[in-house]
Amino acid sequence: MEYRHCGRSGLKLPLISLGLWHNFGDNKPIDNCREMLRHAFDHGITHFDLANNYGPPPGSAEQQFGRVLQQDFLPYRDEMVISTKAGYTMWEGPYGDWGSKKYLVSSLNQSLKRLGLEYVDIFYHHRPDPQTPLEETMSALDLLVRQGKALYVGISNYPAETAEEAINILRQLGTPCLIHQPKYSMLERTPEEGLLDLLEEEGVGSIAYSPLAGGILTDRYLNGIPVDSRAASNPSLPPERLTSNVLAKVKKLNELALIRGQKLSQMSLAWLLRHDRITSVLIGASRISQIDDALGMMENRDFSQEELKTIELILDDSI
Repeated sequence: MEYRHCGRSGLKLPLISLGLWHNFGDNKPIDNCREMLRHAFDHGITHFDLANNYGPPPGSAEQQFGRVLQQDFLPYRDEMVISTKAGYTMWEGPYGDWGSKKYLVSSLNQSLKRLGLEYVDIFYHHRPDPQTPLEETMSALDLLVRQGKALYVGISNYPAETAEEAINILRQLGTPCLIHQPKYSMLERTPEEGLLDLLEEEGVGSIAYSPLAGGILTDRYLNGIPVDSRAASNPSLPPERLTSNVLAKVKKLNELALIRGQKLSQMSLAWLLRHDRITSVLIGASRISQIDDALGMMENRDFSQEELKTIELILDDSI
């Protein structure tokens, strides 16, 4: 594994981080979760990314992770980076959503209990709140660091303009923004519209979530939608996203990946990491083989200018 400094901080993250969004809730066997976590850590994946509402049901991913942490990882806690978030609906009523100080402080306290930890390494605000002053949300993040419940703070899903405001407020408070977590892949390139430039200028790290576009940038859907796939059973990847235009691009990208001697998923991750503006890519996995596929990307991360040009031509809708 290779590690990159997160922006201008002293913290390093592995090129590959493991997210616990869909496959670590109560609906999944704990033994499989445990095996994946152990396998990832044994191969240098030291960063594990959660959120208060991950499951299903909400909160169960943190509970599952907490159980495995107690069983296997307590001697290695100082070798791990554990992150969680709050910002989406977690509980009913007026205080269980969005970005108030009331919600963020309460949520992290609950997360720490589920995880069995005294602190997390990174705490994120999960999405901007249009009805709460940004100063209040950022002051909550600052407070949680000062309370010792988080070492660093970050933001996720913030557009460039709002991210710039948040970064400046946190700097003035004395708790710099460590990292931004945007949705970014070959098929979702919004961060290139100013956000990545901003983060580089401000010295803020970036970790790309959904780097395989929910599994579209794999060989999973080259010949239709398998009955056991996410597109067939999970609302996070509705079948209508798999348009003929998207599938045509995926097939061409897959042909290039084969020429490069790697899987499409591996090429897609390597493409994101082709420059160091991306600190880490955040993968999801339901089995160990998917983690191994991601690790295999490390063997071929370089692109020729001709390959990069070919990828742009494939992705260009105007051609």
